[in-house]
Amino acid sequence: MFRDERFTGLTLNDLRRDAIAGITVGIVAIPLGMAFAIASGVKPEYGLYTTIIAGILVALFGGSRFQVAGPTGAFIPILLAIVLQYGYENLLIAGLLAGIMLIIMGIFKLGGLIKFIPRSVTVGFTSGIAVIIFSGQIADFLGLQGLEKKEYFHENMLELFRHLSTINGYSVLTAIIGLFIIIVVPKLFPKVPVLLAALIVPTIVTIIFYPGQTATIGSAFGGISQSLPSFHFPEITWDKIMMLWQPAFVIAMLGGIESLLSAVVADGMTGKRHNSNRELIGQGIANVVTPLFGGIPATGAIARTATNIKSGAVSPFSGMVQGAFVLSTLLLLAPYASSIPLASMAPILMVVAYNMSEYRSFIHIVKLKSSDSIVLTVTFLLTVFVNLTVAVQVGLLLAAVSFIKRMSEVFEVEKVMPSLVKRKQNANESEEYGANCPKLAFYTIAGPLFFGAADKFESMITRSINKRPQVLILKMKHASIIDATGINNLAALVNDFKNMGGQILIAEVNGQVRSMLKASHLYDDIGPEHFFDHSSEAVDYALELIETGTCTQCGRKGFDTCQVFQPSGALTEPE
Repeated sequence: MFRDERFTGLTLNDLRRDAIAGITVGIVAIPLGMAFAIASGVKPEYGLYTTIIAGILVALFGGSRFQVAGPTGAFIPILLAIVLQYGYENLLIAGLLAGIMLIIMGIFKLGGLIKFIPRSVTVGFTSGIAVIIFSGQIADFLGLQGLEKKEYFHENMLELFRHLSTINGYSVLTAIIGLFIIIVVPKLFPKVPVLLAALIVPTIVTIIFYPGQTATIGSAFGGISQSLPSFHFPEITWDKIMMLWQPAFVIAMLGGIESLLSAVVADGMTGKRHNSNRELIGQGIANVVTPLFGGIPATGAIARTATNIKSGAVSPFSGMVQGAFVLSTLLLLAPYASSIPLASMAPILMVVAYNMSEYRSFIHIVKLKSSDSIVLTVTFLLTVFVNLTVAVQVGLLLAAVSFIKRMSEVFEVEKVMPSLVKRKQNANESEEYGANCPKLAFYTIAGPLFFGAADKFESMITRSINKRPQVLILKMKHASIIDATGINNLAALVNDFKNMGGQILIAEVNGQVRSMLKASHLYDDIGPEHFFDHSSEAVDYALELIETGTCTQCGRKGFDTCQVFQPSGALTEPE
C-alpha cells in the first residue's frame, strides 16, 4: 500500500532532529489533547489516548512526512453533540465508521475531490466552530457552578446567564494568569512551550495561594488514569449504524479536509509533496483503531504539524516520537494532572478558537455581497444554532445551486449571419455580402451544455426552428462539455428538425463532446458526414443542400442576392 521512501536515507543526525521535534510537539500536544477532550464532553485521558495512537499510526501509514495527528478543535461541536445525544459509547462507533469512510475515500482516490468544497462553506463552518468553542469555555473561565451542558448554542447561553451569580473570583484570576502567559511569554521567551507553561504556572499558583478554591481535573473527572488504554470493541448494530452514519460522515469529511489542508501547509513549508489518497487511508486507519482504545476522532493538526517542521523534523519518525513521549508522560506524570484547574484550560481553548476563526476571510467574503456571502452566512448560522451536520449539508447544497446558476449564465447561444461571397463573371475580385438566408440558421454554442443550461439552449434554438429553415448549423467549438440532459435536448432537437424535413450540421465540436455524442449514439443519428472540422465547410455543404441557384425564397422575400451566391465559407462571427 505504501512505499517507505519517507524513511529511507535517514542518518543518525536526522533521527536526532526527529526526536527533538517529536518531544517539542509532544509538549504542545499534551495540554491540547486534554483540553479538546474535556471540551468534547469526555475524560481528558481520552484525548491523550488519541494523541498517542493516532499520532503513531498516521506517521506510519499517512501520506506526509511531517503530519502530526490528534484531536483538534474542529471536532469539538460534533463530538460534544454526539456525546450529549447518543453517549460516549456511540461516539466511539461514529469515530470508527468515519475511519472506514476515510479508508474507502483513499482507496477510491477521492483525495483530490476535497479541494472542490467551496471556500465559503469551509470558512462558514470553521468560524461557527470557533464561536462554539469560545463560548463553551466561558463557564470554566468564570468558574460558574451547576451548569448543565445542552445540545444547542442558545440553550447553553441561557444556562450561562442563569448561573452568572455563581462566578468564582479565584477561577477568573487563574484564567487571567493563563491568558496573560499565552499572550506575553511568546513575545519575551519565544522558545518556551507556552501552552504547557499556561497550565503549569496557574496550577502552581492555585496550589500555593488558594488550594481547593477552583474546580480541577481531579474534582471534575476523578483524575487521569496512570495506565495504558485498554482494548474494547464497541457493540455495533445495524440500528446504530443507521443512527450514526450522518455524524460519522461529517467527522470523515472534516477529518479529510483538515488533514489534507494540514498536509498542503506542510508542503508549502518544506517543498515536499504529500500523497493525498494515502493520507486519507492513514487517517482512516488511525480513526478505526483509536476508538478501540477509548480515543476520540483525530485528524491532521495544522498548528502541531507546523511546530513539528519548525522544530527540525525530517521524517515521520518525529510523529512517532511525539506519540511515545505523550505515552511516557501519561505513565509517569498522570497523578499530577489531577491538580490542573479547569480555568487554566479555558484561555488555551479560547485562543485556539480565535486562531481558527478565520475572521479576516469571513469579513472579506461577507463584503463581497454575492452568492458566496449567502452560503457563508447560512453555513455559519446553522453551525452555531443547529449543528455541524446540517450546516455542511445545506452549505454544500446552496453552493452547488449557486454554481449551477452561475454556469447557466455563462452558457450562450448566439445567432450568426453567414457572409457569402458573390463571384462576378470575368472578374478577379470578390465582394462580400451579408445574407440572412431564410433557409439557413447558424448558431454558436458557448459554455457547458448541461442540465442547468439545457432549457436555455432549447428555447433559443426552437425559435429558429419555428421559422422553418432548411439547414441548421451549430458551431460547438466553445461548448466545453455536454451532459445527459444536454444530449437529450439535442437529440430531441435533431429528431424534431428531421421530422420537419430539415438537416442539422455540427461544426468544430471538441473531442470530449464528440465522445459523449458517440457514446449516446447521437453521433450516428446525426450522421458522421454532417460533422465538420471548420465552420466554412459546414456553410458550403449547407448551400449545396439549399441549392441557392434555384431557390425561390429570396425572390419572394426580398433576398435577391442569394440567387447568385456560390459556396464560399466566410463567416462574420468572431472566432
